[in-house]
Amino acid sequence: MEKIRNRAIDNLMSVIAGIDSPEDCYNFFLDLCTIKEIQDMSQRFEAAVMLNDGAKYQDIAATVKTSAATISRVSRCLKYGNGGYEKAIAIYKKNDDKN
Repeated sequence: MEKIRNRAIDNLMSVIAGIDSPEDCYNFFLDLCTIKEIQDMSQRFEAAVMLNDGAKYQDIAATVKTSAATISRVSRCLKYGNGGYEKAIAIYKKNDDKN
């Protein structure tokens, strides 16, 4: 993480962490990113959730419509990463339980 950490990225992460509503998040990310970038991020997160639940690569690829290379990268992050996916999945599951 220290390799990319700087003031500008710290500022961006602080802003993202402070966004209060899904609607505000949509608006910010639609201004910040391309639609393809948002779709790619959502596919990686969906793959992470499925991997965390024990799904097989073939099932993830068919459901999420993403490559085995992407799934492999997500899997490596789940196993050896910084814990970001795990924290996000916990938030997702907590919010999903409410619905």
